Amino acid sequence: MARTKEFDPDAALRRALELFWERGYEATSMADLVAHLGIARASVYATFGGKRELYLKALERYLHDTDPKIAEALSQPGPVLPAVRALIERYAEESARDRPRLGCLVVNTAVELGARDTEAARLVESSWNFLEASLTTALTRARAQGELPADKAPRALARLLLVLFQGMRVLGRAPADDHRLRDAARQAAALLT
Repeated sequence: MARTKEFDPDAALRRALELFWERGYEATSMADLVAHLGIARASVYATFGGKRELYLKALERYLHDTDPKIAEALSQPGPVLPAVRALIERYAEESARDRPRLGCLVVNTAVELGARDTEAARLVESSWNFLEASLTTALTRARAQGELPADKAPRALARLLLVLFQGMRVLGRAPADDHRLRDAARQAAALLT
């Protein structure tokens, strides 16, 4: 007869996500995970696999929690450009306020693992594709509603915003001048007119 788990795997996954987000993949050891999660090493392996598998599951959880919120914000009925501008401002403000300097787990993964872990790179690319597609759809709708000039290319603007957002997250990790982030956000918003 199989034993029942003496811990909540979902809560453990969220705690692992927190630790990986704070320290990164390489700097987090299995001993760190065992201590932080408060469960036995064998239970970690039995439930999640090794450290890499746990990291990828934590990243998937992060994407599951964050990506849909962006699509929801951009797909509300009515004018579109205010929602896009609000998203630009949100990225700038969140990046400026990131005082623990944790950054975005997707960007952190891209920088730390993207070039050498194909599954991590696939998850990063999936998130970026989702953001680009959500922005492209919103900007296409804005152009159809007459909010965006006909000569503006929604996909190209979406890609510009994707790169801007990821750059903001990188700058937010360093003790940078917050005015850079806010100035960049204002300039990006001005491109939408």
